[in-house]
Amino acid sequence: MGYEAVLSEYDAFDFTDGPWTRKVYRRGSGPAVIIIHEIPGLHPLVVAFADRVARAGMTVFLPSLFGTPGKPVSAGYAAASMLSALCIHREFHVWRAGSSSPIVEWLRALARKAHAECGGRGVGAVGMCFTGGYALAMMTEPAVVAPVLSQPSMPIAAGSKARAAGLDVTPAEVACAKARFAAEDLSMIGLRFRSDAMVPDARWATLRREFGERFESIELNDEDAAQGAHIPPHSVLTLHLKADGPSKAAEARVIAFFKQRTAGAPLG
Repeated sequence: MGYEAVLSEYDAFDFTDGPWTRKVYRRGSGPAVIIIHEIPGLHPLVVAFADRVARAGMTVFLPSLFGTPGKPVSAGYAAASMLSALCIHREFHVWRAGSSSPIVEWLRALARKAHAECGGRGVGAVGMCFTGGYALAMMTEPAVVAPVLSQPSMPIAAGSKARAAGLDVTPAEVACAKARFAAEDLSMIGLRFRSDAMVPDARWATLRREFGERFESIELNDEDAAQGAHIPPHSVLTLHLKADGPSKAAEARVIAFFKQRTAGAPLG
C-alpha cells in the first residue's frame, strides 16, 4: 500500500471539473469540511488533522493537488514540490497579489458536490501555507460558509512591499466575501506564528483592515510550536502543532468553528 497506508480508512475518488482532475479522499459523516493541504502535499500530519475533524462529527474531503498522497515531509520533498508548483503547474499563482489561483474554481465545484452529498448549513474549508488563501477565494461559492486561512503564504513577498501586503484573492472575491459575511452573519479565522516571515505582518494588517471584526485572528509565539520540524514555526495545524498549549487550543477553536458554522451547533 506504500505511502497511502495513512489514508487506508478513507474512500478515494477522482473528481473532474473543467480542465482538472484530482484525487479526493473522504472520511466521516455529517457536514462537509474541505482540507486543502500545504507544501509538499497530502502528508501524514494533514491527514491526522483531518482525522480529528472527522471524529468531531464532520465529513472531511482531502483533495490531493500536488505531491504524493501520504508521503511524509522532508526538506528535499518540500523543495521539489515547491519548485514544481512554481515552474510547471499553471493552475497555481504564487507571485501575483490580487489574483486567485485557477485551481480554486475546481475547489468551488468540489464544495458544491460536498454540500449536496453531506447537507448541513454549508461547507467549511481550510487552506494551509501555499493554499492558505484558497478558502477565502472559495467564498464566491454559496456553499462555503466557514473559511479558515492557516499561515497564508501567497503571494511570495520576496522583498516586495506590495506582495507582502497582498492577498492571493481578487478584489471581486474580497468584495463577495465581505458582502456574504454581513448578509449571512459569517466570519473567518486566520492563524499564524508571529515570527513567520512567510506570513508578513503587512498581510495580516490587510486582512484586519478588509474584514474587521469578521476576521478572527489567532497568532502564536515561537514557544507555542512543536520542535523538530525542518523549518521554523510555520505550520500551525500540522508540523508545529503541540499536543497541548496554545497551538492545540487553536486547533480546537478551528474544529469548533467548523462544527458551529456548518451545522449550526453550539460553540464548543
